[in-house]
Amino acid sequence: MTSVDRASSVPVPASPNGEGPTLEVRDLVKHFPVRGGGGKIVVQAVSNVSFDLSRGKTLGLVGESGSGKSTVGRCVLRLIEPTSGTVRFEGEDLLALPNREMRRYRKRMQIVFQDPYASLDPRMNVAAIIGEPMKIHGIEGDRNQKVRDLLALVGLNPEHGNRYPHEFSGGQRQRVGIARAIALEPTLLVLDEPVSALDVSIQAGVVNLLEDLQDRLNLTYLIIAHDLSVIRHISDEIAVMYLGKIVEHGPAEMVYEHPQHPYTQALLSAVPVPEPNLERARSRIMLQGDVPSPVSPPSGCRFRTRCWKAQDKCAQEEPLLIDRGAGHPVACHFAEESPVALGPMRTER
Repeated sequence: MTSVDRASSVPVPASPNGEGPTLEVRDLVKHFPVRGGGGKIVVQAVSNVSFDLSRGKTLGLVGESGSGKSTVGRCVLRLIEPTSGTVRFEGEDLLALPNREMRRYRKRMQIVFQDPYASLDPRMNVAAIIGEPMKIHGIEGDRNQKVRDLLALVGLNPEHGNRYPHEFSGGQRQRVGIARAIALEPTLLVLDEPVSALDVSIQAGVVNLLEDLQDRLNLTYLIIAHDLSVIRHISDEIAVMYLGKIVEHGPAEMVYEHPQHPYTQALLSAVPVPEPNLERARSRIMLQGDVPSPVSPPSGCRFRTRCWKAQDKCAQEEPLLIDRGAGHPVACHFAEESPVALGPMRTER
């Protein structure tokens, strides 16, 4: 059963056990002051973003570089402080907590970064890297054995804990990063472009690992990506961001098979389809111009300067993120389905 948040018009999936969502984000805003602007000029990185995420589920947050999706992930974890809004994790308002009280929540919220080499300390061996969070949080017991168990859990040889990051391949290093992230047995993982720095040939292996860990450990994922094809089968819901705002949000199969927003349609049209007949029948949508500056976004609809459907109303009135009969909320005055879908999703989760 699905309810609707009246403030944000974003579907709120009910948890199977009747409890509230693990993560609730409401009207999240993040502005970065421009150097030399005297505090009056700001980069509007995130503007009134709202969504919910239930335990054991995955929300895919997608969009071009500069859309604000990574900033959302960092604000959720309070790695950077939001300008305004509400972030509730397991019912607790994180933004109202002083830093010393945030420490007990750090164990239950972890992040996996995009670049597996830059995020690992090259001076530490893998066993020390994975065991460091347990040491910091005072986890007692046989940490060496737990490190070995974690290495095996992510598909690495437990005997290789004495090796250093440069001795592993890119895919193996990302598995080390994942092992470090789950060392404290978290509830929520923010995955910031977890496979974009990896070769295509090994991306599927890491995605399959994430799916397996989610099933085994009941993890909740907020996965950030620019490539819709990579996260298609791991996501339960998709939220598409453009210039700091969510423009389309709904169940993954609905967004992929029946995209309504022109921006979502453009992103999907760039994804190749392995079936020749379907590929030939699809339309390519080439966006014109560059993404506008977040310092001074366009009036009305922020996508209108690149949208082939734009009319006078788009410049005068900002579209609200509401369901216009498509089964999922879309922020577009002239939303309609386009023949750019990738076809039926064959993998059920």
